[in-house]
Amino acid sequence: MDTRVVDLIVKKRDGLELTGGEIASLIGGYTAGEVPESQMSAWAMAVFFRGLSMAETSALTRAMLASGETLRWEEGPPLVDKHSTGGVGDKTSLVLAPLAASLGLRVPMLAGRALGITGGTLDKCDAMPGYRTQLATDEFVRIVRDVGFAIAGQSAALCPADRLLYALRDVTGTVESVPLVTASILSKKAAEGAQALVCDVKAFSGAFMRTLPEARALAASLETVGQALGLRIRCVVSDMDEPLGNAVGNFLEVEECLDCLEGKGPADLVTLNEELGARMAMLGGLSKTLNEGIALCREALAGGRPRELFLKNVEAQGGDVKKLLALRGRFRAPFEARVCTPRGGYVMRVDAGLVGRAAHLLGAGRAVQSDTVSAAAGLRLHAKRGAPAREGEPLATLWAETRERLAAALPVAAAAFAIGDAPPAAKPVIVST
Repeated sequence: MDTRVVDLIVKKRDGLELTGGEIASLIGGYTAGEVPESQMSAWAMAVFFRGLSMAETSALTRAMLASGETLRWEEGPPLVDKHSTGGVGDKTSLVLAPLAASLGLRVPMLAGRALGITGGTLDKCDAMPGYRTQLATDEFVRIVRDVGFAIAGQSAALCPADRLLYALRDVTGTVESVPLVTASILSKKAAEGAQALVCDVKAFSGAFMRTLPEARALAASLETVGQALGLRIRCVVSDMDEPLGNAVGNFLEVEECLDCLEGKGPADLVTLNEELGARMAMLGGLSKTLNEGIALCREALAGGRPRELFLKNVEAQGGDVKKLLALRGRFRAPFEARVCTPRGGYVMRVDAGLVGRAAHLLGAGRAVQSDTVSAAAGLRLHAKRGAPAREGEPLATLWAETRERLAAALPVAAAAFAIGDAPPAAKPVIVST
């Protein structure tokens, strides 16, 4: 590097703006192993406190994108992807990818793993017998071509700077930084070759953006930087104060996705998939209005084509469809208990943060990236906000790999439920657009 790294750290520490060249030099040096982790950690912490301008964030995104390969695609249907910032019970990718593919879009989806209380799409995929999430580039491209979508982890060749910086942020307390999150998301999506992107930014107790202003700030950053990269992009902010759907845990959530694809899914999960799918349809030029897009999604789900593509993808990525369907409703961790309502009334709230913490204690989540997760652990909610509650009736069923994990999770899950005397007002799934 021509510029001393310490000078860039001090410059950002003092709130000054870095040039695009300085950012490119820093990221290139870090990727090449020329910048030590100690200095990159200091720079990330300076960014966490001082932030980056939109110009700096765009430069960072481009530098991370340039650190590796970019997928090249043949002419064909629009390449439209979706990204979620993560939440408790957020399983939309496994429904939305085949739904969008059934409409005629190509969906090249690079996904991530669970961390903390937030679920990971790849962990849900790993819960399906035989399903492979590490794909060679040519295999990933072929599956998208043949099925309409593929779901895989980030390869070593795509955005290596992002893999390195994300791991560093994970252990230095700098994950919740709007510019660093923006660059991480958009560099990967640009590297996979997406032409358009729908972003679902989660807000409240089960998300890392705990307030609506924070979530809106991230959505605005994603839209501004995404457009600068040439992406057609739309962001929504959705409610993560309560878990999405009724299932929290890897195989449990796969089952709920199949329910949704068969027209039996929970209302909030169905609604969010229709809303996001409609926006993907609009970005792909398949509909002119949101209502037209929602109608297309409902028609596709009713016709069963998304379910067919889901199972075709499972087979294409090495999964055993017969075994998957045979395990449905049966694959559970061995130790089971229920949370029951202490009194009659109505469910006022199911705190997503506490439910996520309970799922983590049961074994369905990880504290650091190297942790393993249980495919069969988790919980199923029997009542959510607004539901009547009779004394002694079950509010949730929990499954864990050990008695100790079950005992630790039970009081946390119980604390997630608030019971009141009158039903609360309804809340929308999408709280801001």
